[in-house]
Amino acid sequence: MKGFPEAYLDIETTGLYAYQDRITVVGIYCCNECDGHVIQLFDEKLTTKNLLKTLEGTEKLYTYNGERFDLPFIRTHLGPDLSLMHDHTDLMFDCWKNDLRGGLKKVLRRLGISRETDGLTGLDAILLWEQYKQTNNLNALELLLRYNRDDIVNLKELKDYLAGAKYNTAP
Repeated sequence: MKGFPEAYLDIETTGLYAYQDRITVVGIYCCNECDGHVIQLFDEKLTTKNLLKTLEGTEKLYTYNGERFDLPFIRTHLGPDLSLMHDHTDLMFDCWKNDLRGGLKKVLRRLGISRETDGLTGLDAILLWEQYKQTNNLNALELLLRYNRDDIVNLKELKDYLAGAKYNTAP
């Protein structure tokens, strides 16, 4: 989607291992200075072509633990190495520099950044996908997509917080 120089990316999967598990959802929050747009690729929409089209025009890509998880999964299953195609920042490492350790949800909680799907975990995301696929439970799919949306939208909140933290640190 052209006109959105920043993108915040998070994936949902069937497990933790790129070579044995699958991607279920790729969520991308595309932003410019005054507007944002969420795109979630799943089922037949989860293709390399759609991923690349969504990220077209993106200059800066943000993830949380994406260097070790999201981007290797995408490279394994869809082909492109997004870290070579975009200026990529893994916000987890920026968090570590600011003494914010733990998973994304723990860091967000510590900073007071709320989530509509507070309390859901990555395991819940796996189970919601299985429920959707096995019984065509659209409520499970909708909850999974809200969970993913919370992650990608809150990545921007986290990035903005970290940007402010750089200016608020004492010498």
